Amino acid sequence: MEEKLTADIAAPPSGSPTAPQATPPAFDAPETPERLGKTLKPHWVWAIALGSAVGWGAFILPTDWLAMAGPGGAIAGFTIGAAMMMLIAVSYGLLIRSFPVSGGELAYALVGFGRTHAFICGWFLTLGYACIVALNASALGLLFRYILPGIVQQGQLYTVAGYEVYLVEILISMTALVVFGVLNIRGAALSGRLQFIACCIMLVAVAAIFVAVVIQPETVLSNTRPAFPSEVSPVAAILAIVAIAPWAYVGFDNVPQAAEEFDFAPAKAMRLIVLALAAAALIYAAMISAIALTEPWQQLVAGQSAWGSAEALTGLLGGGGLLLLAIGITMGVSTGLNGFYLSSSRLMLAMGRAQMIPQAFARLHPKHKTPYVGIIFVGAITLITPWFGRAALLWIVDMSAVGVTIAYLYTCLVAFRLFRTSGAPERPGELEATSSTLKKGMSLIGAVIAVTFMALLLLPGSPALLGPESLIALGIWVLLGVVFFLSRRAHSKTLTDDQVDLLVLGAPRPEFMALGRGRATTAPQTASTD
Repeated sequence: MEEKLTADIAAPPSGSPTAPQATPPAFDAPETPERLGKTLKPHWVWAIALGSAVGWGAFILPTDWLAMAGPGGAIAGFTIGAAMMMLIAVSYGLLIRSFPVSGGELAYALVGFGRTHAFICGWFLTLGYACIVALNASALGLLFRYILPGIVQQGQLYTVAGYEVYLVEILISMTALVVFGVLNIRGAALSGRLQFIACCIMLVAVAAIFVAVVIQPETVLSNTRPAFPSEVSPVAAILAIVAIAPWAYVGFDNVPQAAEEFDFAPAKAMRLIVLALAAAALIYAAMISAIALTEPWQQLVAGQSAWGSAEALTGLLGGGGLLLLAIGITMGVSTGLNGFYLSSSRLMLAMGRAQMIPQAFARLHPKHKTPYVGIIFVGAITLITPWFGRAALLWIVDMSAVGVTIAYLYTCLVAFRLFRTSGAPERPGELEATSSTLKKGMSLIGAVIAVTFMALLLLPGSPALLGPESLIALGIWVLLGVVFFLSRRAHSKTLTDDQVDLLVLGAPRPEFMALGRGRATTAPQTASTD
């Protein structure tokens, strides 16, 4: 064991030229877990980021956003939100390059602030990712409910928060969850290839919708006026949309979850994230513009339709418009299901490696070498969610935006610690490309942006304050996290910090990040727990 441990620590994870090096610590440790295969190509990773960031919202919610902010406010809000996410992407780019391992933000929080913070980050992200898997599946049921009402609206069971729950709709959502769970178990290469194909189809559908609306004789620019709702100020309207940017663009952060599986240099990741965010912003803007142009937008939102986008396009383009929208949302839902299955299972893989949750989650499928336990777990809990109705699920998803923002904040703060100002002396175990005053400043700005998002979601009086149901769900999830953390605390004390670094990162953290941490050289029983 001693010789194997020394060899494992001396060798960084494959494909990680900047992985930290250090003298092996003098303790026995669990065997380094098996790493995932490197099968994901650059364009597949771009598609994972784009498809996850767009999802179902771009096709179902444009009328909701028009009601909140008007055409001008909605497009400006999404554009500003994308720019803010790109600033945050600078921090992701550094950390993906430095620590290309499964777990993403959990691994970064571990490096920067210790195990307790890593658990907090992972706990919130697990809920957020799983909820988005469930919500994408429910969106597919909603699509069929609108297109084939006579078939889907059969077997009414009950009503939850005003939403009628039908058995056929539940079965559609559950089928989608099972199919994409199986696809993810069968391998990341298959998932990545299908993700890219679906994203290309989605982009074609969005372009076709926009062009078809613009060339219609009935389309007039005056339909988009006024640019903002009369009852709110333009600033408040834009802020209401900017506040949902962490939710609207969540999915680009699936890229670090898949970093261990890149078959290319991790340094390319930031460019792929920025390109995906730019494409996502264009899709949001194109769909909002197309819907606003179909008829006077204030008249459209006054109808309070369950799916105003579909009614607007059907009214202008007929069945062809509905078909294009159905193709777009099917691809958006498919890419969202696929991307968040991947990210949630990789996050739980890292938590299992760190033994923050049962070690079974660290197992890989004997044939396909995928984290199948995490995939099955996500599938199992999301199979329950269609029975609660879409309205109740939306409360939880709204709350999960807080968890995503927490992950952004940790990532930016850790990047701020890793970057040093230009000309400052090098530190022990310095990583590559970390000397940049500009990027250090950008990582700090990213942290401020994350705090701003949090304030918009939680502070009373904010135009984007979470509803009471979402705040209650958030409180319950925090309480459950505290209980679970305390229940695992005794086991956590059996592992040293160095052992957890080895299990999650595959190598010790940079030496300057460990200074003052009290690296353990004694038996595990005397190790610190954070």
